Amino acid sequence: MSFFTDKVPAIREKANQAIPTTGPSADVLTVGTYRFSNKPLNSFSPIYFSEASSLIQKSKTTPCLLDPIPTHLLKDVLPLIGSSILDQINGSLVSGYVPRSYKVAVIKPLLKKLSLDPDVLAYYRPISNLPFISKVLEKVVTQLLEHLQRDSLFEMFQSGFRAHHSTETALLKVTNDLLIASDHGLVSMLVLLDLSAAFDTVDHSILLHRLEHVIGIKGTALDWFRSYLSDRYQFAHVHGVPSSYSRVSHGVPQGSVLGPILFTLYMLPLGNIIRQHGINFHCYADDTQLYLSMKPEETEKLVKLQTCLKDIKSWMSSNFLLLNSGKTEVMVFGPEPLRDRLDHMITLDGISLTSSLSVRNLGVTFDQNLSFNSHISL
Repeated sequence: MSFFTDKVPAIREKANQAIPTTGPSADVLTVGTYRFSNKPLNSFSPIYFSEASSLIQKSKTTPCLLDPIPTHLLKDVLPLIGSSILDQINGSLVSGYVPRSYKVAVIKPLLKKLSLDPDVLAYYRPISNLPFISKVLEKVVTQLLEHLQRDSLFEMFQSGFRAHHSTETALLKVTNDLLIASDHGLVSMLVLLDLSAAFDTVDHSILLHRLEHVIGIKGTALDWFRSYLSDRYQFAHVHGVPSSYSRVSHGVPQGSVLGPILFTLYMLPLGNIIRQHGINFHCYADDTQLYLSMKPEETEKLVKLQTCLKDIKSWMSSNFLLLNSGKTEVMVFGPEPLRDRLDHMITLDGISLTSSLSVRNLGVTFDQNLSFNSHISL
């Protein structure tokens, strides 16, 4: 547990050290291009017993050590205890307060890849296992999605955690754009950005400011999110042995219902920063890919991409997000002689980004000819 607890402040400090000492931050420069909410969301609507019952019955019976009774048993006795659960949910919505018992997570370390060494702690991702009723409450609060859809507040090119969007739709969009560019005789450069523990380093003050002043969440609805983010605790449980409790001062919980949605809202300004430079992009949660197509003789356009990367780095630093230069990947699509010319023409933090022969993009292996032979042969 101490490894995960100590890692986050170290990453935030490293990101914060990269903030430029002169000039306004990229966040300030682009604030005027936000799509602000026209109608504020002041409160959440209480739900009826039928809605609560439907949510509970449809929810996965994922066990949690903190649940007083097994989830499958709770579903069986719901007609007897459902009114009490409904009172807890509606009481939270109306008061803008999240009970402390709902904000304790059991951390289940998950190996990022099965091929990695299980003895290296850095290869694990901390997944939060939350009490069952707390996740039901979070599903009710996804009333937030109706507000986001009504005012078109979603990032158009963010495919994470949105209805009718997925890694598949993201990959189709990017692949189609790259193939069309190739059909027109253009060469393209794809940059896959890598962030270090992005969900865990989210700054709560910045997130709440964004929810209030960009998303338009006010009143008890804002109080609810403020309560949801505060006084959170977690502990690890491995091989039947629990660790001591650790306070969570930053981040949104991975494994929660609202965490991924809040993260995409935290990242909302990023799209506007990239658009300023005329660079194509697509996001899936914390996976961001930039791509630029050009005629073979227009390699000077790479300056736009280079400048865009610097502004992205600046914005991320000011928002306590650490862009991992060593794991950011580049791929060039086009004739081989031109691919060789474009090698080493993009740098990040002084590191020259060399074009890879293949890259893993949202679970699919891309090759330089977009033939997908590398992926098929896996």
